[in-house]
Amino acid sequence: MSLQVVGAGVGRTGTLSLKTALEQLTGRPCYHMLEILTHPDHVAPWREAAEGGKVDWSGFLDSYGATSDFPACLFWPEILEANPDAVVVLSTRRDSEAWWDSASQTIFAMDASQVPPEMAEWFAMWQAVSSARFTADVTDKAAAIAAYDRHNAEVRASAPSSRFVDWQPGDGWEPLCEALGVAVPAEPFPHLNTREDFPQISTDTNVAEALEQFNLGAGS
Repeated sequence: MSLQVVGAGVGRTGTLSLKTALEQLTGRPCYHMLEILTHPDHVAPWREAAEGGKVDWSGFLDSYGATSDFPACLFWPEILEANPDAVVVLSTRRDSEAWWDSASQTIFAMDASQVPPEMAEWFAMWQAVSSARFTADVTDKAAAIAAYDRHNAEVRASAPSSRFVDWQPGDGWEPLCEALGVAVPAEPFPHLNTREDFPQISTDTNVAEALEQFNLGAGS
């Protein structure tokens, strides 16, 4: 079954909230960075994609109804090509400074020296994907903001206008439901993985323990 939504927004733009909402709206799982942390066999396909190899996106994402977050957002054109009827959702923050302020203190705070051996392949994959499609140094503010702005501009310029939703977490259910042609749920829109929720990662943090504490919440 094809994807209904291709999430093009990068991490720390409400992607875990979006994942939760899309799972409710589509009735199927949404692919998020969490999937790789709980499915180590997914590391190899993403590394292959980062290195320019061919990935069977339809087969790889067959059991999902949507995507959200890194790394899928960086391959949104290829994923959309494999799912041409899908809606493209670009999740963003109010401005690039707000995004950097959040990302730099959470998902970009991880350092290679903190990553335990059992997560080494995952971290290497993330570095390869970011270098190939985003920026080689996510800890450099200017480089990261330039990558964020460039990515968002490219999505806005090339996504099909009839199936494109430019969305921020405060927009809630309505734009998503309108694009998918479904009713707006009665319950409030989920707001998950705030900066306060995210484990504080410092130079002496064990990344594996921090992510386990947060139920493997590696970026929204």
